Amino acid sequence: MRVSQFFISTLKEAPSEAELPSHRLMLRAGYIRKLSSGLYTWMPLGLRVLRKVEAVVREEMNKSGGIELLMPAVQPAELWQETGRWDVFGPQMLKIKDRHDNLFCFGPTHEEVITDIARREVKSYRQLPLNFYQIQTKFRDEVRPRFGVMRAREFVMKDAYSFHSSFESLEQTYRVMYETYTRIFTRLGLQFRAVAADTGAIGGSGSHEFHVLADSGEDALAFCPNSDYAANVELAEAVAPATARAPASQELQKVITPGQKTIEEVAAFFDTSARNVLKTIAVMTHENEFVLLLLRGDHQLNEIKASKVLGEFRFATEEEIKSNMGCRPGYIGPVNRSNTILADRAAAALSNFVCGANDDGYHFSGANFGRDVKLYDSNVHDLRNVVAGDASPDGKGALELCRGIEVGHIFQLRTKYSEALQATYLDENGKAQVMEMGCYGIGVSRIVAAAIEQNFDERGIALPSGMAPFQVAIAPIGIKKSEAVRNAAEQLYAELTAAGVEVLLDDRDERPGVMFADLELIGVPHRIVIGDRGLKEGKVEYQGRKDETAQSIPLQDAVKLVQSKL
Repeated sequence: MRVSQFFISTLKEAPSEAELPSHRLMLRAGYIRKLSSGLYTWMPLGLRVLRKVEAVVREEMNKSGGIELLMPAVQPAELWQETGRWDVFGPQMLKIKDRHDNLFCFGPTHEEVITDIARREVKSYRQLPLNFYQIQTKFRDEVRPRFGVMRAREFVMKDAYSFHSSFESLEQTYRVMYETYTRIFTRLGLQFRAVAADTGAIGGSGSHEFHVLADSGEDALAFCPNSDYAANVELAEAVAPATARAPASQELQKVITPGQKTIEEVAAFFDTSARNVLKTIAVMTHENEFVLLLLRGDHQLNEIKASKVLGEFRFATEEEIKSNMGCRPGYIGPVNRSNTILADRAAAALSNFVCGANDDGYHFSGANFGRDVKLYDSNVHDLRNVVAGDASPDGKGALELCRGIEVGHIFQLRTKYSEALQATYLDENGKAQVMEMGCYGIGVSRIVAAAIEQNFDERGIALPSGMAPFQVAIAPIGIKKSEAVRNAAEQLYAELTAAGVEVLLDDRDERPGVMFADLELIGVPHRIVIGDRGLKEGKVEYQGRKDETAQSIPLQDAVKLVQSKL
C-alpha cells in the first residue's frame, strides 16, 4: 500500500478526555475517531488491525469445529420475555420500537436468538453437539463509556454457543474452547492469563475469564506463582487462617473515641494495626432483614461472595443504622447484639479486638467472640477479597495480585436458556430432553486496545507483527528529488509485495522526521530507510520498532531480512 493511495491521519496531541495510553494512542495514530459518547468510527488503519484480530479468531474457531453464522443485531422483545431477561437485564439494554409499536432491542448478547434457532432446527441427538459462532457488532448502553473502545457502547464481539446431549459433551467442548482461546491470544502475541470467574448475569455453573495483563486493567486477578491456580479476585477463595483463634486475655473496656470513625483513625487511636480492628458493615436483605457483616479492618467486603450467602442485599442507610443500632455509622459493632451476624473467616479468628460500642463517640477494646459476641460456626463464611500473601486455595504457596483486561469469557450455561425456551431434542429412546449449553465470548475490538496497553512506548504503538496494520514500512528520503531513491524504493516495494509481505511505502516526500514519527506512532514493526548516501554503497537502513538503533544492510538482503524477522 502506498501512503499516497491510503489515508493516514495522525495527531500530535490526543483529546484531554483520553485517559488510558491505548485511548490516547488510537486517537493520535488515526485508528479511531469519536462520533459520540462510546461510539467510534474505525478508521482505515484501525480497521486493518481489527480485521487481523478477526481473522485469527475465525481461523482458530473454524479449526476447533465452530460453525459460523450471522444473527440479527436487532432482536424482538418476545424472546427476552420468554427467558425473563427483558425486565432484569438492566438499563444497558437499548430498547426500541418499530413503526407498529413492536418492542425490540439492539442485541447486547445472543443467547435467546441462538437458542431459538436450536429449538427450531435441532430435532435429534444425532445432530448434537453443535457449536455456532458469529463475529458481530453489539450494543450495551454503558452508564459511563470510557477508555475509548475498551469500554464503548458499541463494540465488535465473537460470541459462540454450543448445544449438547449431555453435560459430559458440554465439558469436552468447554475444554476445547479453553484451548482455542489460549491459541488465539498466543498467536496475537499477548501476555494473558486464564482465571476462574463468576458467571454473573449470563448465568450457568462455571466459567473462565481470559485477561490481558496490564497495569491499567479494571480487574484484579489473584494467582499462585508456584502452581496453575488463578482466579478473578471476585471469585478467589480466601481460605481460613491456619491457626485457631487465641483465647480471650483482655477485659472488655468501653473507651471514649471522639471523632474517631474510620478504621485507620480507630487503629491509630488504640495504637494497634487495622487487622486488629473489627469492621462492622450493616446491610439489608431482600426480605428487609437487618444483618451485620464482620470483617477484619484491613480487608474489603466481596459483595459477590456476600450475595451468595445472603441473596440480594443492599447497604443499610444511616437512618436504618440509627434505628437498629442506636448510633451513627462509624461506631457500630457486634457486642451483645441479637441481630443476625455473619463473619468472614479471618474476622472470626480475631481475639482481643477493637470494635464499635454502638454509642456515638465510643469503641470497645478487648472484645472477644464467645464471651462478648455470639458467633455460630454456621455463620462464618468467606466474605472478603483476597490480598497478596494469602494462602493459595490449592495449598501450593501464597497468592500474588495483578491487574488484567478481560478480553474473553467462557461459560457452562447448562440448561438456563434451553429450559426457558424449551429447546429440546429426542434421545435414543425417542424421549424429549433439554439441551445442555455453553457460551464463549471474545471482545474483538477490545483486544486491539488491550494489546496496545501492553505494546507502546513514548513514540507510539508497538504492536506485534501479527496485529500491526502493516508489517514493514519503506521510508525513502527525498523520493521526489532522487531517481535512485525512487527506483530502489519501488523495486523493494514490488519485491516485498511479491513475497507476501504487507508493506507500506511512504511516498509523501515528507521530511525524515515526519515520516519516522508517523510510522512509529501507527505501530509498523519494521522500517527500511532508503537514502542517496546509503545507496552509493548499495545499502539501506533497517530498524525494528523496538530497536534502539538502526543497522546498515545490503539492499539486496532487505527482503530476506524482513522475512526472517516476520
